[in-house]
Amino acid sequence: MIYQFRSKAGPDVIMLADLTQRIFDILGRTLEPRGILTAEQLPALITSLETAILKDLEERSKSSDGDGSQSPKLADRLGQRAYPFLELMKQAQNKDEPVMWGV
Repeated sequence: MIYQFRSKAGPDVIMLADLTQRIFDILGRTLEPRGILTAEQLPALITSLETAILKDLEERSKSSDGDGSQSPKLADRLGQRAYPFLELMKQAQNKDEPVMWGV
């Protein structure tokens, strides 16, 4: 399934279900076919996602430092995959707009 996130504050973001579910797990929210992230909720959600991205980077750097032969798959980096969604949330926060999907 594909999710399209919209906000008047920025361009639409389209994500596949696996990434969307991973992000919503991090945010502590239930992923539903339709929904809204209100402007009031965005600061806490942004902080949660940024914290998870930093933790992911730390874990990847530790695993690659161990024996030197392991290199993390760049395509699986949370920060890289979640960046468009994180930017949309930041733009929405700056303009005091909600982020919606399934509408």
